[in-house]
Amino acid sequence: MANYEVIIIGGGPGGLTAGLYTSRAGLKSLLLERGMPGGQMVNASLVENYPGFPEGIAGPELASLMHKQAIKYGLEVKTAEVTGISQRQPHYSIATTEGNFEASAVIIAAGSEYRKLEVPGEGRLSGRGVSYCATCDGFFFRNREVAVIGGGDTAITDALELAQHATKVYVVHRRDQLRAGKALQERAIAHPKLEFIWDTVVEEISGDNVLEGLKLRQVKTGQQSSLKVNGVFVAVGLMPNSQSFFNIIDLDDAGYIVTDETMATSAPGIFAAGDIRTKSPRQIAASVGDGVVAAMSAFKYIQEQTSVTS
Repeated sequence: MANYEVIIIGGGPGGLTAGLYTSRAGLKSLLLERGMPGGQMVNASLVENYPGFPEGIAGPELASLMHKQAIKYGLEVKTAEVTGISQRQPHYSIATTEGNFEASAVIIAAGSEYRKLEVPGEGRLSGRGVSYCATCDGFFFRNREVAVIGGGDTAITDALELAQHATKVYVVHRRDQLRAGKALQERAIAHPKLEFIWDTVVEEISGDNVLEGLKLRQVKTGQQSSLKVNGVFVAVGLMPNSQSFFNIIDLDDAGYIVTDETMATSAPGIFAAGDIRTKSPRQIAASVGDGVVAAMSAFKYIQEQTSVTS
């Protein structure tokens, strides 16, 4: 059983920032990430709203820079999936696919994953026309017609990006107006390749071996229709990766971790940062700020615990 002062779960912007701050503060820190460091950030072809980059920066590049800066100060990073946390007084034990680790404080920055439509054909045709990442898969739909499901920032950003490749992009939204920011809305509505299908939901994704089209339903009239497309990009929100933590900390009704302004959870010594916590704006800059606060709170907690035991 390895021992650390702080273990950070998740290598997105919140986790990497927390690791940077705890390691610079001299705390023996371990970051556990099940995949590639950077989280959802690596799926962004261009990040335009992160301070310090007036021309924007590619998401993978920003993730690489954050990772490089964090490990520069001694942060240890391991590839492992966390399966649970339990208390072993006065420490916490973190169970992972690569063994168990102990820490005095824990920062959960495990982020979120793409929410599914949960309609017939979605799972079967995933990777065969159904995608959740326009940045990853948009190029494969050059000169084809595609649909984007959703009306928030991610959906509209995806639609604009796909318009660089596709001949036509349908935006299917269950409401009669977009939830995306004003600047994105204006760009999208003015784009000649984008067509909006309002007050409509997807009932089924059809096709045998590859996607052939969508079966739609107008929510106000109940009228059903079909839309022939070569690809569909689902952008209907995110689900917090909090399933492994419900037994030790409080979650809200949607599964997000409840924290106070210091990023403290209901369990002493466990903090949360980024998209996984309740009321997060789910922006890179906000996750970075959460990571700073969580790291400073963890440092203060460890100092207080040390003074009590000494």
